[in-house]
Amino acid sequence: MQETFNSSAPRLHANGLEVIQSYYQLTKPRIILLLLITTAAGSLVASRGQVDGILLLATLVGGALASGAANTINCLYDRDIDYIMERTRWRPLPSGRVQPRDALLFAIALTAISFTLLATVANLLAAGLAMSGIVFYVLIYTHWLKRHTTQNIVIGGAAGAIPPLVGWAAVTGDLSLAPWLMFLIICLWTPPHFWALALMIRDDYKNVGVPMLPVIEGSGETTRQILLYSFLLVPVTLVLSFPGQSNGLLYGLMALVLGIELLRRAIALWLQPEERAVAKSLFTYSIFYLMLLSAAMVVDVLPVLQGINNGLMCQAQAIIQAIPMLQAIG
Repeated sequence: MQETFNSSAPRLHANGLEVIQSYYQLTKPRIILLLLITTAAGSLVASRGQVDGILLLATLVGGALASGAANTINCLYDRDIDYIMERTRWRPLPSGRVQPRDALLFAIALTAISFTLLATVANLLAAGLAMSGIVFYVLIYTHWLKRHTTQNIVIGGAAGAIPPLVGWAAVTGDLSLAPWLMFLIICLWTPPHFWALALMIRDDYKNVGVPMLPVIEGSGETTRQILLYSFLLVPVTLVLSFPGQSNGLLYGLMALVLGIELLRRAIALWLQPEERAVAKSLFTYSIFYLMLLSAAMVVDVLPVLQGINNGLMCQAQAIIQAIPMLQAIG
């Protein structure tokens, strides 16, 4: 007998701790962690590793609250399909542990606190960018794209790419080319990351009628596009190490090593599109890839390492200058 969606039947919490846990789960904290890493990278690179501690803390807390608000509204909107999917059925809303009205009020409160904190401690640009992330994730991705197009996460990925803009704006009060490159990096990273996950759970998406690329176009086309976006991503990450950009050659070398491994796993999945274990390998690595890439951006700008960066740059320039001489000799 087919089960019907009913999240209105209340489930009582045993104690106050369980209430807190339910609301905490609404924010999808595992997703927030990765967003905060990219936010911190934006702030630390913008300040050359010397950001004010209070400003950084306020930016991270404000960003976490904004992300939590967006994720809560996403849970509210998707509670019907979350009830059908086995892996999400016991989330707070479909299980009835939190009522829809209470979840909405919780999201509004998180949004208000986030905007106030960022506008007060950082600046209006950072606060406005955080709010735009909520609007984009809720209205563009969750409401419009997710259930209507196979390119949902390609366009919707822009919402997850806003955190480094927030981090950079909080420190500088403006946006130069570097934070927009960070934004583009995350936009290009999102399809390989999310489609690898979609390959693993495509049956769940099929059952609830969400038109994820593996469901509509199949594994072969999905892995081809994963490979395409991976090949686009790696050179873009290297642009940050060009002269005049935010990072140096030390970051460029680390980004290249990380990118080669990403391409290796994307190629392996393209060659074995039906192997979910290979998809899981790429998905897992993609998380560490973005974390380590963000860490590389930060490490590269630390004052203690500027000597190494300058030495690498001098050696690179010497090699470039020697090329015409070698060609003339040849």
